[in-house]
Amino acid sequence: MPKISRQLTARLKRINLFLCDVDGVLTDGSIFVGGEREFKRFNIRDGLGIIVARRAGLRVGWVSARPSLATKLRADELKIDFLVQQGDSVSKTGAIENLLAQEKLNWDTVCFVGDDIIDLGPLTRAGLAVAVGDGVAEAKAAAHYVTKAPGGRGAVRETIELILQAQGKWEPFLKQYAA
Repeated sequence: MPKISRQLTARLKRINLFLCDVDGVLTDGSIFVGGEREFKRFNIRDGLGIIVARRAGLRVGWVSARPSLATKLRADELKIDFLVQQGDSVSKTGAIENLLAQEKLNWDTVCFVGDDIIDLGPLTRAGLAVAVGDGVAEAKAAAHYVTKAPGGRGAVRETIELILQAQGKWEPFLKQYAA
């Protein structure tokens, strides 16, 4: 685990809900459109990180301002707990606040990973705000942690590993997979 401050470690230990943006975080921000279909490239290591996070007891959700069938297909495949694709009907902050009220949770236990100005609301409220390495300057400035990896290239996995390491939940998975 990289050397991190006591304050960051305390934030990591409180997390029980992992939320992230999709385009630019779970993907590199590219969208391939042709005919009637849209294609996105998701990182397989981020996917395994999400599976491990769920097995470790974290709940996982994606919050996107842009509805996409490709996103829904990947979310279904990974069996994530919450998928919010709100379009323009409500801000990401409002969508997350609705989710938190429904689940009886608060912002302090939320990790939110974002990459752009549309993510500033959740980033400024989350107990652990994370910006991807290639995020915009404003997202990085709002974050408690900036990943070394860029969006769509392991930033989600990096964040999940930090959370699980701080919570003492990472080593058992290493032992399990090494058996």
